[in-house]
Amino acid sequence: MKFKVLYCLLCIPFLVFSQEEPLSITQKWMDVLLKMIENDGQGPTIQARNLFHTSAAMYDAWAAYDKNENTFFLGKEYHGHHLEFDPEFKTMSSNVDSLRNIAISYAAYNVIQYRYSQYGSKGRTVDIAVNLMEDLQLTVNNRDVDYKSGSPEALGNYIANHIIEIGQQDGSLEEESHQSESYEFINSNLKPGDSGVGVLDDPNKWQPIDVNTYVRKKGLDKTLQDWNLLLVDGNTQFLTFFWGNVLPFALSEKKASVYFDPGAPPFFDPENEVCTSEYQWGFQLVQDWSGYLDPFKNKTIWDVSPKGITSLEGHLPVGFEAYQKYYSKAKNNLPKEHKTNPYTKKPYVKNHTKQGDYCRVIAEFWVDGPTTKSPPGHWLQFLKEVSYQPSFKRKWKGKGDEMSQLAWDTKSNFLLSGTLHDAAIACWDVKSFYNYVRPITAIRYLSSLGQSSDPSLPNFNPNGIKLKKGSVALIQENDPLVGANKEHLNKIKIKAWKGPDFVDDPFEDTAGTDWILGIDWWPYQRYMFATPPFAGYVSGHSTFSIAGAEILNFITGSPYFPEGLKTFTAKKNEFLSFENGPSADVTLQWATYYDAAIETCISRVWGGIHPPADDIEGRRLGQKIALNAIQFSKDIIK
Repeated sequence: MKFKVLYCLLCIPFLVFSQEEPLSITQKWMDVLLKMIENDGQGPTIQARNLFHTSAAMYDAWAAYDKNENTFFLGKEYHGHHLEFDPEFKTMSSNVDSLRNIAISYAAYNVIQYRYSQYGSKGRTVDIAVNLMEDLQLTVNNRDVDYKSGSPEALGNYIANHIIEIGQQDGSLEEESHQSESYEFINSNLKPGDSGVGVLDDPNKWQPIDVNTYVRKKGLDKTLQDWNLLLVDGNTQFLTFFWGNVLPFALSEKKASVYFDPGAPPFFDPENEVCTSEYQWGFQLVQDWSGYLDPFKNKTIWDVSPKGITSLEGHLPVGFEAYQKYYSKAKNNLPKEHKTNPYTKKPYVKNHTKQGDYCRVIAEFWVDGPTTKSPPGHWLQFLKEVSYQPSFKRKWKGKGDEMSQLAWDTKSNFLLSGTLHDAAIACWDVKSFYNYVRPITAIRYLSSLGQSSDPSLPNFNPNGIKLKKGSVALIQENDPLVGANKEHLNKIKIKAWKGPDFVDDPFEDTAGTDWILGIDWWPYQRYMFATPPFAGYVSGHSTFSIAGAEILNFITGSPYFPEGLKTFTAKKNEFLSFENGPSADVTLQWATYYDAAIETCISRVWGGIHPPADDIEGRRLGQKIALNAIQFSKDIIK
């Protein structure tokens, strides 16, 4: 059992693609960084920053050798930090790309080596970078920074040293390993293995999750120590709650409390029936969808081909009624517009899959938690797969002459990484400001209050959960959940995924769905994680994914994946790690970058991590971030 859990978490797969073109030096270093992110286990904000700073270092090392290209740090002002640069420096060879390869390698290596050995990772992953330097026959001990002499090693070192200095004072608290003591906890810890939410002072605010007791019950305490997921001094840290203060890529100076303020999410407010109704609806939708995660009880067949699964591209609802209509469509899988592949001119072939399998697979495929490439890294991996597709033409914005692989990789990784860095900053700025509750807290809390549907029925509370046929009900006298002493009589029961108590062996066991106590609800996530260690609103996955899709659309000049289709197959009884499954092979298919992004967004609702408000406003934020970065980049990237 332990082997499957660990193996699957370390090996959340990415798509298989045919690679004929040898990797550029930029892509080799991006591959190193993505692998180190997998092994490192730090949060998505930290990894997005590392991706940006590394890709920016490589971009400047590349651009320095062409006076027609603009640099980003070299010779420029960056939020009060100026890096002097003489563009007339000597060159030691007429083979410019050979010089670039060396400069890029030293720039990337030094940033990576510092970031992953000086703090956080404690040297666990640095050997991957050292190995690449050795493969390239480059010494790791060269500290020369006299780039004017013509040394490409010195140029790379010079750029990296400046970025390292900036990183020590960019608001990320790097010198404190990105930790801060100043966060004030409003709610005490929730222990998911226990019923209810414990002491909850404010049902609108994030509640830290304490998984220690439950993990020890499962016998994986040492595994969590290795992954640094245990609590520190009894408290779950709100991961990088201060990240809105980090120096960005393209974001302008913050004029208000937060970047691109989406406004407040739905609040639980007993004095305001409208507010509480929206709160109830959003979190109860998450609970309701959880009841469909069983391919043996939910045998509904969906067409998950590009013409079958709901895309809902470009239609972001505004207002409560629009939200309700939008998610009704998403739940019922209405067809979308991709009838014909624009490259083959042939109709997309139907791809029939059980809803219970599809929704479990996307919840896990897009989870991007600890020991994965992280949400930002997932989109960098997509970029690689697009860039090395044999039929793909490396034309910036789809126009002009085809670029070299090195030029394309350097520019595209720089812009995408910079945008995702901004997405992390703006998203966490909102998260910290609103400090919004997660579904595991809200669903259990609403269930604990009682039912709000009928004053004539037992356990009535106008602020409780709504009764719904087949989804939410009261426990009756002869109900199996009533308890030996009828201690649960008239309490709330919900139809949902049954949770990790019903999975002893993930090779064999499937928890499935059934009626459970509402106060015992779990998200469809691995129990060692349960819920991310930071507030919900807005969704990081939604912000990163829409931003990533917008950038890929912009740089490639097309909304479509090369050849109009990208696929991934989750193998029967092999792919899932939370429980056994899927019950049959499930092939995910996307025609456009937005298809993949929106599936990511929806997956977090199916997985029990976000209600609709988190998702939609995260999408809207991601779009704003990307459009801002695109406009900013036009003065830099040619």
